[in-house]
Amino acid sequence: MSLLLVEDDERVLRFLVRGLEAEGYSVSIACDGPEGLARARGEAFDLLILDVMLPGFSGRELCQRLRSGGLATPILMLTALDGRDDKVGGLRGGADDYLTKPFDFDELLARIEALIRRGRGLATEPPPLLQAGDVTLDREAVTVRRAGEAVDLTVKEFQLLELLMSAPGKAMSRTRILNKVWGHDSDPLTNVVDVYIRRLRTKLGWDSEAGLIRTLRGYGYKLECDS
Repeated sequence: MSLLLVEDDERVLRFLVRGLEAEGYSVSIACDGPEGLARARGEAFDLLILDVMLPGFSGRELCQRLRSGGLATPILMLTALDGRDDKVGGLRGGADDYLTKPFDFDELLARIEALIRRGRGLATEPPPLLQAGDVTLDREAVTVRRAGEAVDLTVKEFQLLELLMSAPGKAMSRTRILNKVWGHDSDPLTNVVDVYIRRLRTKLGWDSEAGLIRTLRGYGYKLECDS
């Protein structure tokens, strides 16, 4: 999925590009309003992320120009301005969502995913069944089976497996897993993610080499599956 990021703060730009590319997005950048306008009009993107305070002209004006020209691509505005009137003005100017700096990166990812689903008309309930090899996870019944045999998991083990199975092949950092499963107030230095990965592997009969949960040394984990 391709994103256009229009941001003039080099530090913020580097942080976002690095994080978004690690999540599998293709990120194009522009550093001012006119460049952002040209790129948004000349290329196809799944989502535009616009900073409000830009050289040339503002992100809000950029959004208005794109909407007046008929562009329907979802737009997420980023701003250090947290006043209600600023947010209302941005949304009325054509933005689909508004996120105030500083923001949590996982919240940004969640909003990006929601906007892209909405833009593609896919804002539906997630599928009740997830499949990875011979493992089936039933979200509605909250059950897991391997080769037809029930696997008894705790709530957190189930949530961790569900997270990995919902994005096969996608690298997930330990921090993101921790935030998604245990919450944003969890201690970032804890090894709980690694402990629960070991538990999952044991209960599913997977070892660290042959199983579907692969360790990304120094980063996190991903679930690899051909099915």
